[in-house]
Amino acid sequence: MSSLKFGTSGLRGLVTELTGLPAYAHLRAFCAVLREDRAAGPAGEMLIGRDLRSSSPLIAAQCAQAIADAGLIPVDCGAVPTPALALAAMAAGSPAVMVTGSHIPDDRNGLKFYRATGEIDKADEARILARHEALALAAMPEVTARPQQRDIAAGYRARYIDFFGRALEGLIVGVYQHSSVGRDLLCTVLAALGATPVALGRSETFIPVDTEALRPEDEAQARNWAGALALAGIVSTDGDADRPLVADETGRFLRGDLVGALTARFLGADAIVTPVTSNSALDRPGAFGTVIRTRVGSPHVIAGMDQASAEGAGIVVGFEANGGVLLGSDVTRDGRRLKALPTRDAMLPILATLALARSEHRPLSAVAAQARFAAALSDRLPETPQERSAALIARLDAEGPGLRDTVFAAHGGVAARDRRDGLRLTLGDGATVHFRASGNAPELRVYVEAATPEGAQTLLAENLAFAAAQTR
Repeated sequence: MSSLKFGTSGLRGLVTELTGLPAYAHLRAFCAVLREDRAAGPAGEMLIGRDLRSSSPLIAAQCAQAIADAGLIPVDCGAVPTPALALAAMAAGSPAVMVTGSHIPDDRNGLKFYRATGEIDKADEARILARHEALALAAMPEVTARPQQRDIAAGYRARYIDFFGRALEGLIVGVYQHSSVGRDLLCTVLAALGATPVALGRSETFIPVDTEALRPEDEAQARNWAGALALAGIVSTDGDADRPLVADETGRFLRGDLVGALTARFLGADAIVTPVTSNSALDRPGAFGTVIRTRVGSPHVIAGMDQASAEGAGIVVGFEANGGVLLGSDVTRDGRRLKALPTRDAMLPILATLALARSEHRPLSAVAAQARFAAALSDRLPETPQERSAALIARLDAEGPGLRDTVFAAHGGVAARDRRDGLRLTLGDGATVHFRASGNAPELRVYVEAATPEGAQTLLAENLAFAAAQTR
């Protein structure tokens, strides 16, 4: 059975099951949907971007062939951040496809589809799958397409340089480059804003940096870099540069939802949209004017931002627990305008968080502490098929107090449940445990909140062990 499926952000699966006919056929299906809607752009172009994983160049070439065979014009934008591709596509009025597996390992990859107006939604995903089945393509043709070449990085750079000016003057910032497609662009922008970027940890082989489940070696080397260098912070992204990593001056990484909240604060948001996995501190009275909670995944956040705008919100900022920020409205600050970009982006939260600390003349650790977030951690059980995750969640939800009280008795049992995305349990002592099947990989995600960091570590370990035993 193929592992290809639409998850929280795009179509993903094993490289062996995506390369060749599957990638080609899904692009042909997307092109057919665009044709039906007369949404292929005024010039009939479709932009193509890719990340730095080993399989991406070949898959991008196969996508170009599909676009050409569908009667459209493929435009190769090379290795670029996903948000840079989305920005260029929206500016050109053209659809786009990004070849990326984001943070998942190199043996997997994926496709992210964009209309000229932005990310596709869940209805579009269903139509692509239906058209894919109806086309029933049987063979992958020879790759002979010669797409046009286009450099789109300049527009993305200018977007942030023009808005932030010299907001980072004097800061020395470590940039953990690894295999992020945005690694050089990030250094260029930081330098233009007055900071001194220090390149760290560059890799020519793909490293699956997951902003919601950091590898211990990433955390250790960030602390080592911070101890050896006088840095204001350390920043990085995932593979396709739509999820940020921000560490404070001690090398301690800030959670993605905290980075999102600090970004919203810097931009003066009066409405935020974020999934149920984000920290409960966001719901504290007075923190933000309006808080809309959604399921995990950028399509759901975008729908929530549309709702907030329709209800009259001025500045709307969406973000996920992974840190990716979606800007739902134009923002004007100090006479400079930042136009809306309703797709997940890493550059904006990195710059906004650093600029907030710089403007307040305080270290990042102090700015983060002021937010008073609950101690929160998350991790994953890899190689856990979705059906096993679903069975565990269903059992926890369906069984009576016996099972839940046995597992959670030390925390006062289960006080409340939230079923919007997986199962989020509020325990009697106020702690929370959230079980959720990943939409992008065969993994069970476990999120916890507790009163103290030590309590969160214990709670996470307990529930990872419990989940591992239950899903064997």
